[in-house]
Amino acid sequence: MQGPEFSLWHCKKSLCCLCPVGCTLSALGSQVLHLQYGMYVWPCAAVLAQYLWFHRRVLPGKAVLEIGAGVSLPGILAAKCGAEVILSDSSELPHCLEICRQSCQMNNVPQVDVVGLTWGHVGRDLLAIPPQDIILASDVFFEPEDFEDILSTVYFLMQKNPKVQLWSTYQVRSADWSLEALLYKWDMTCVHIPLESFDADKEDIAESTLPGRHTVEMLVISFGKTL
Repeated sequence: MQGPEFSLWHCKKSLCCLCPVGCTLSALGSQVLHLQYGMYVWPCAAVLAQYLWFHRRVLPGKAVLEIGAGVSLPGILAAKCGAEVILSDSSELPHCLEICRQSCQMNNVPQVDVVGLTWGHVGRDLLAIPPQDIILASDVFFEPEDFEDILSTVYFLMQKNPKVQLWSTYQVRSADWSLEALLYKWDMTCVHIPLESFDADKEDIAESTLPGRHTVEMLVISFGKTL
């Protein structure tokens, strides 16, 4: 079913005060609560989209890949800001790939490619992806058993361009695992970005009507060998 229109970035609202005139960027999304997480816009997606909007002036012409895209709010926003975007989701979940395509159609960004990638597997589609400048990942660090596969895929992409950055938001769900330890294993470093530094600490950005705790972290992850 079609969800609401996301009018998240209006400079005259408390949500975003980044430029002296009132400008609006809207993105449409089709979402539904489903057993597959990629069919819903989670709070992490809105926070990552806000980070992209805050840094929108660096996006034109950048090669941007969103992994685990689902509804693709961050990737769609990047495309509307002038980036050359590829959306990806699991090649084993064709309905999630269809959601990506629907988002492209609804937002009139036909230039955006949609590809199926299986984390941890070096297949034809992964090999065909050109060097990227930015990789987007919204709440992909959900199931701990997937973390290694995600990072191995990102590592492969970093081999193509060691200067690529992974811009990732994730929801803190447990204190029992450490993403930083895995990043060290894969020769990556990360910087925690305070949400207030890009106006994402507002309830109307990171809020959720779903039960439970919704603490969102923003990370910029780089290849350690570039340091």
